[in-house]
Amino acid sequence: MSTITHHGLQDRHALKRSGPVRDVSRSSRGVTGIVAGMGAYESTLERDMMELIRFDRTVRQFTPQPLTISYTTSDGSERRYTPDGLIHYKNATPHEPSILYEVKFRVDFRNDWKTYLPKFRAAKAYCQEQGWVFRVFTEVEIRTHYLMNARFLWPYLSRKVDPALRAHVLTVLWDLNEADPDFLLHALSSLPNGRAHLIPVLWHMIAIGEIGCDLDQRLTMASRIWPMKEAQP
Repeated sequence: MSTITHHGLQDRHALKRSGPVRDVSRSSRGVTGIVAGMGAYESTLERDMMELIRFDRTVRQFTPQPLTISYTTSDGSERRYTPDGLIHYKNATPHEPSILYEVKFRVDFRNDWKTYLPKFRAAKAYCQEQGWVFRVFTEVEIRTHYLMNARFLWPYLSRKVDPALRAHVLTVLWDLNEADPDFLLHALSSLPNGRAHLIPVLWHMIAIGEIGCDLDQRLTMASRIWPMKEAQP
């Protein structure tokens, strides 16, 4: 199975999404729905994957159920396979190619691997022709601390914050070089109400990438944070 590399948080206005080639129907697990701005999912794991992609600032375009691949099984039968999604990155390179992917619970893959294997081989061969890579993501790669942090920070992405206030927070953090949210808030304000007012500002700045943080670890008031740039005068 593959691992997901977390490149950062997505600039929502830069991500483009095109339509699927198949209609989403009720899945065997009985869970379907829509992730806003992304498309429909057929399992909670597909939903979680979409949330990760939505939050990735390096993603240029995402397409759910993007294409159908024809392949032949070992007994000569003709089959068709539609992967779950296709991710194009803003600055694609041989080391950072577009990703055609499938989402599967590990138990499902273990139980039906003989069925999935020819599909995935066909997808891999197709990707080699396109200069892409094919990946299979399971709950091990998807349901991580990063996913929890992405869900927590998502509502703060679109929050309106005074640029002067953001610059002030960044200046104080720049002087500290490194801190944690609790320490930074106390450095910014000695008043509880003042610190409470600044908490959403801090989460917004982490969400948009102005303040750095290891989002592969659980985000808390004791997490290590640092400035991603020097405040502009």
